Amino acid sequence: MVQYNFKKITVVPPGKDFIDIILSRTQRQTPTVVHKGYAISRIRQFYMRKVRYSQQNFYEKLSTIIDEFPRLDDIHPFYGDLLHVLYNKDHYKLALGQINTARNIIAKISKDYLRLLKYGDSLYRCKCLKVAALGRMCTVVKRISPSLAYLEQIRQHMARLPSIDPNTRTVLICGYPNVGKSSFMNKVTRADVDVQPYAFTTKSLFVGHTDYKYLRYQVIDTPGILDRPFEDRNIIEMCSITALAHLRAAVLFFLDISGSCGYSIAQQAALFHSIKSLFMNKPLVIVCNKTDLQPLEGLSEDDMKLVMDMKAEAMKTITQAGDPNEEGVLLTMSTLTDDGVMAVKNAACERLLEQRVDVKMKSKKMVDCLNRFHVAVPKPRDNKERPICIPPAVLEARANAAAKEKKKLEKDFEQENGGAGVYSTSLKKHYILANDEWKEDILPEILDGHNVADFLDPDILERCEELEREEGLRLEEQAAQDAFEIDGHELTEEQKEILSQIRKKKALLIQEHRMKKRTAESRPIVPRKFDKDRKFTTKRMGRQLSSMGVDPSAAIARSKSRGRKRERSLSRAAADGDDMEVDGQQSNKKLRLRSRSRSKSRAPEEVIPGEGFKDSEQKKKAIKKAKDATRNRNKEARRGEADRVIPTLKPKHLFSGKRTLGKTSRR
Repeated sequence: MVQYNFKKITVVPPGKDFIDIILSRTQRQTPTVVHKGYAISRIRQFYMRKVRYSQQNFYEKLSTIIDEFPRLDDIHPFYGDLLHVLYNKDHYKLALGQINTARNIIAKISKDYLRLLKYGDSLYRCKCLKVAALGRMCTVVKRISPSLAYLEQIRQHMARLPSIDPNTRTVLICGYPNVGKSSFMNKVTRADVDVQPYAFTTKSLFVGHTDYKYLRYQVIDTPGILDRPFEDRNIIEMCSITALAHLRAAVLFFLDISGSCGYSIAQQAALFHSIKSLFMNKPLVIVCNKTDLQPLEGLSEDDMKLVMDMKAEAMKTITQAGDPNEEGVLLTMSTLTDDGVMAVKNAACERLLEQRVDVKMKSKKMVDCLNRFHVAVPKPRDNKERPICIPPAVLEARANAAAKEKKKLEKDFEQENGGAGVYSTSLKKHYILANDEWKEDILPEILDGHNVADFLDPDILERCEELEREEGLRLEEQAAQDAFEIDGHELTEEQKEILSQIRKKKALLIQEHRMKKRTAESRPIVPRKFDKDRKFTTKRMGRQLSSMGVDPSAAIARSKSRGRKRERSLSRAAADGDDMEVDGQQSNKKLRLRSRSRSKSRAPEEVIPGEGFKDSEQKKKAIKKAKDATRNRNKEARRGEADRVIPTLKPKHLFSGKRTLGKTSRR
């Protein structure tokens, strides 16, 4: 659980905004109207309230700033030193001290002016005292404007700090710049630390999390450290030194044995010996990185000696920490090929876990618990060996219990027999019968006192297929007998020639159709007005029919008959001579009306047989009642939130009664 969360600190406003916030709130939250005709006690209370309210708001705002910023003496030493490195503890305390002083001065100003307002003898004097009190408060806040701006910058920077829990299981990575610390961090955690081929890419602490043996570990990537005096180190290096000094963590000291980082093994060994005091009482692992460029066995004798000296120092450190295990002190790894990455992580987590368990076992609380237990160890009575013997009955009972625990479920049967969709659960398996073999018997179906199964033919499917084949043969013979094929014995020479032309034309059409199906010309038939090639015209059809010896007039005349339909209707209307004028000068409008009257639809009140109405009057009444019944429903359906309807044009609460003060805006 993260103990410190600096992201929750309230924003610190600038001095000018601070004053505007307090004065506008005072104006909005206190009465604004006072007259010189009021009693003097009422006038005094009016202005005293304003002064007191402003002082309370200033006090609350400043108190929030003081309380929410962490106190360096009360928080964990790691955060205390980290804030000192980043912001200078003296400046930080001085800024908070000025805020506290301003709060007390504002309280004193309010107290003094409230005492003077008690004896104000006029509205003018009370108002002047109020203005003076608020002015002095605002002057105090203006004087601390630099401190407010400084604290706001600190708040913004603290909100960007990583959430590090100093008390949880932690793995700390340190070493020279550009030795592969951030690459290892990205491999073992889900953090996304920037990796570049130059020094000091990482300028602050980065936190990631990894799991080992179902426990969550906090991995911290620190900036690179250079081998130089403590006083010469910059803020970036001091962040790493602070983490090494105060966090109880497993330390991974990274060593670049290839020299590609820009620093030799001698320089890295010197850094190790200069900061080895920070490794005391902590699990330490020396990680030789970049073995893909330079294996550990290929180092020179001098470099190998330096590495072995570092290993010896690490052995002393882990011995002081109470860890007798000497394995895994010096490990090799390559973040480029992932060779040995998981081994390094597991070794660090295992060492840290063992150390934390040992510390808990040595604590006073654990000693008090162990004192309550007594383990009885029996003394041997002779030198005879008595091996462990488990009775056969116990083994058999254990095997039966295991078999009962591993009872097959319906899901197991389903997987064994083909899975879902293939296996069907038998509903008869739980039938209670005298013999289990009877469960899958087919139940008899009784019809007219007889068992239907006794009359079923096992070869019924084959016989049905034979009947179908026989019926198909008979149908083919009948079709062959009924088929009529034109032969050349009954036709004349002229008819034979026409028949041959028709057959040729039919063969050509079939061939053309097959060609269209094989190509992209297979498309729906379009109307003739879109027939650009004019393949299908009446003239062409007439020519083809004439070439065959057939009179085309009948076919062409029949196609034109559709266009004379209107003329026939007009001629029939003209034949009804009762309404026509003698001289034939009746308007075309009347002719059109008469022609349309033939297609007039049925009147709604006309009774159709089967509707259940006696006559058209009764049907009219029924239609009227149906309309009346739906009218109200239709009206109510329009009265909703989404409809553009004003239910009440003049609401009574807005258009009645006396208009009092402040009510005009309601209209």
